Amino acid sequence: MSANSVNRITLRRPDDWHLHLRDGAMLEGVIGETSEHFARAIIMPNLVPPVVKTEDAIAYRDRINAVIPQGHDFTPLMTLYLTEGTNPDDVEEGYKSGVITALKLYPAGATTNSASGVRDFDKAMPVLERMASLGIPLCVHGEVTDPEIDIFDREAVFIDRVLDPLRKRLPELRVIMEHITTEDGVEYVKANDRNLGATITTHHLIINRNAILVGGIHPHFYCLPVAKREKHRLALRKAATSGDVRFFLGTDSAPHTDGRKESACGCAGIFTANNTVQLLAHVFEEEGALDKLEGFASVNGPQFYGLPLNGDKITLEKRDAAATFPARIETGEGPVTVFDPGFPIYWHYAG
Repeated sequence: MSANSVNRITLRRPDDWHLHLRDGAMLEGVIGETSEHFARAIIMPNLVPPVVKTEDAIAYRDRINAVIPQGHDFTPLMTLYLTEGTNPDDVEEGYKSGVITALKLYPAGATTNSASGVRDFDKAMPVLERMASLGIPLCVHGEVTDPEIDIFDREAVFIDRVLDPLRKRLPELRVIMEHITTEDGVEYVKANDRNLGATITTHHLIINRNAILVGGIHPHFYCLPVAKREKHRLALRKAATSGDVRFFLGTDSAPHTDGRKESACGCAGIFTANNTVQLLAHVFEEEGALDKLEGFASVNGPQFYGLPLNGDKITLEKRDAAATFPARIETGEGPVTVFDPGFPIYWHYAG
């Protein structure tokens, strides 16, 4: 990254290594909010029905490409939803043909549309072994779903019960711990220097669990994994801004209509696609780490996935007037509220 002054920074165009685009009218309504700001994104496969085969990924990729706004240069990187019946040959064919970039592991019941996820990891071992031999990355939603485990402890328990045993059983498997939310997750990544990376979301760098509950229930701050205590937020900030190449951006931007968020059983997900880059500039400036922003947003991710860096550049500049973001965007399914950090952002796109 080059920095002409503390008020102006230039960096490679960012990528998003964890993104929900949904399908149909919602996909059409939100795709431009990502393709305007990011060159590539790892696309989550938890549709209904999920993207479980290479032919499903091809069809979904085609639907995405059909609605990317004209003039936007954006590449969706497709994933398959890992199930206990996933065919290793189909995975190998999809990966070698360039259709899929990774597989996604959802423990059954962990988050939105995860009912088809893995319950018995022994049944998934044939495909995991094939992935390890081919170097195919596994994106992991790292939470246990046992009802007796407190929701705020599910990430730490997952590391001990599931992830660490899996990595010891298959040390060659390349794993991304997605949207980590705890100091436990940070320390686990730091303790393992091979075949392990982690994405961190924009919103988990900004909010803790008080944002959801203090002064009333705030459904637009509710996500899974749920935001944790302040000490965990600070650990995430330290990791993201450290320059450690094992940590990189995955927004987990997840659109739900306001009606589905503001209900008796509100959906989990925060929409950050269209203001993430400017919010990150604010966070990294607060941490005195603007020189580390390019690594986190634009370099570490593609290097972990073995992909080339983006050649295009973007420039941000800090101005006296605060940037403005829409309170919500309109989609064919209904309005989607945009994440509000609760404080002004003075970083703008230059030009």
